[in-house]
Amino acid sequence: MSLPPGFLDELRTRLSLGQVVGRKVMWDSRKSNQAKGDLWAPCPFHQEKSASFHVDDRKGFYYCFGCHAKGDAISFVRETENVDFMEAVRILAGEAGMPMPQRDPQAQQKADTRTQLAEVMEQAVQYYRLQLKTGAAADARAYLERRGLSQQALDRWEIGFAPDVWQGLWDHLKSKNISDELIIGAGLAKPSQKGGKPYDTFRGRIMFPIRDARGRCTAFGGRAMDPNDNAKYLNSPETELFDKGRSLYNHGPARTAAGKGQPLIVAEGYMDVIALSEAGFEAAVAPLGTAITESQLQMLWRVAPEPIIALDGDTAGLRAAMRLIDLALPLLEAGQSLRFAMMPEGQDPDDLLKSAGAPALQKLLDGAMPMVRLLWQRETEGRVFDSPERKAALDKALREKIKTIADPSIRNHYGQEIKELRFQLFRPQRAPSGQRRTGGQRTGGGFGKWQPEPVPLQSTKSSVLATGTGDSVTHILRESVILAALISCPEVVESFETPLERLRCINPDNAALRDLILRHAHEGAEVLREKISSARGPEALENLLNASHVAIVPCIRTPGNADMARITVAEELAKLSAARGLDAEIADAAEDLTGVADEGVTWRLSRAAEAADSANRSTQKEGSGDFVTADNGVKMEKDEVTRSRAMFDAIDFSKRGRKQH
Repeated sequence: MSLPPGFLDELRTRLSLGQVVGRKVMWDSRKSNQAKGDLWAPCPFHQEKSASFHVDDRKGFYYCFGCHAKGDAISFVRETENVDFMEAVRILAGEAGMPMPQRDPQAQQKADTRTQLAEVMEQAVQYYRLQLKTGAAADARAYLERRGLSQQALDRWEIGFAPDVWQGLWDHLKSKNISDELIIGAGLAKPSQKGGKPYDTFRGRIMFPIRDARGRCTAFGGRAMDPNDNAKYLNSPETELFDKGRSLYNHGPARTAAGKGQPLIVAEGYMDVIALSEAGFEAAVAPLGTAITESQLQMLWRVAPEPIIALDGDTAGLRAAMRLIDLALPLLEAGQSLRFAMMPEGQDPDDLLKSAGAPALQKLLDGAMPMVRLLWQRETEGRVFDSPERKAALDKALREKIKTIADPSIRNHYGQEIKELRFQLFRPQRAPSGQRRTGGQRTGGGFGKWQPEPVPLQSTKSSVLATGTGDSVTHILRESVILAALISCPEVVESFETPLERLRCINPDNAALRDLILRHAHEGAEVLREKISSARGPEALENLLNASHVAIVPCIRTPGNADMARITVAEELAKLSAARGLDAEIADAAEDLTGVADEGVTWRLSRAAEAADSANRSTQKEGSGDFVTADNGVKMEKDEVTRSRAMFDAIDFSKRGRKQH
């Protein structure tokens, strides 16, 4: 059976040899550089312990320095699966999502036609290049000179000119005895609708040859010289040689440059690619004036694992980036993603290079943002999240997008990154250093006036209790117990995220620990402790966990008991909230007194006091519920959790009382 022309080329373009071979071998992580497609493993064709089997994923070939086996994806499947050539092609086509072609007795004839079309395209390249040197192309040459293109650059990119005549190229090719079918089949001319001679597809345009990865000219892009032309840029129609959705401008040279370590840059147009390459960024491509397709995205990943999308700094460029996110999310794989370098507003890469030079562009590329950050920006930029409903809508939108990611590991990491970004957006606002916020106290009819915070003496700064006296000391002690319990058993943090985010820590050290816990608890106890030690110093953990009022807490003495830690945190939060509710009520009542206490004020104070006292008594009396034994052998009462939850019911007595009176 003969395969149609171009089928195997397309198959090799769609497949990654590294993925095909990776199912049969274990890569040597010390020798391999997956980012560059340089992979090493013990050879699957002979017994060995060293990694002498090399895969060049970009070129699509393997070679063993031991047994000298070599080949491409098709030969690898033939050898490892013990199948013939066509069966190997069928296996790989199934993996690439390409249907096997039906038997085609004219396959050789089609192959000959494609070869002839490619030859016609080369003659068109030469014709357009010659026309650029004529008097009719004076304006085109002046334009290219203004764009900063030297004669060497014009020759290197084979830029030409299509004169503004109806049959210029047609007559030239016919003089060389080329058939009408080939000229029209190559997309260089169109048949007349009025029965006349076919006319040239491109007229009055600067011409850019488009070559495939093998270097064959398959199409042209033409830039109109007439500013009133409806199509500023025009591409060849699709032909047997040219599929716009599966082509990239400068594909072959960019692949070579990327293989030498240059970053793969995706720009919007021909001039951007040329400007980038001339400035030293040779691994630059463009998707031929349309939104990037899935096929083009796979082609980009075959060249480099993390292409940098360098889009114009305007609304259209940003919209294109946002559309690309939705296309790419379901296709992400480990080590395979996109980064985005947004140009300054109103500029494209060519503009930036001219105005600020290569260092400015390099700085933008170095700071290219990962795709998850642009996804977050898309869902949050310009929006206000001042209500639970708006926050819930944000959460829903992000969940829906993350769910489209097929790889479970990447999906999990996206979730964690979004969680971190969400925490930063909605984190509790703390007063600037050296100031304190007065909580729920009202001053002059308003809430939250900033007041200076007393600065402790140097000799007392090391004490966790130095930041308050009386009730504030008790509050600090409870804060410390809560934080210590969560550090000892971080898996329970998720159950308390909302009250922790709202927790107003009196001690600034505790506030810092609270933020670190919320940020890193999901990474496990060991990582959490490392993050705390790195951010606050190793003494921060020692001072907290070794404090006498903390060390005696059961869940600290037996770390890892999730049930005991959960009960401890719930109880301490309830008592802390009830006590602070009483403080706020007293402050409000004092402000409401006008010389004689009325019954409403008295009732509110008594109920708030009862709430706080109830929260404290509920944990002091001995429970009568059944005991259960946790995994680590610690006995606990089943009623503990019920009582802890009941404590939270007492927290809002004062608010309800205020509404009733």
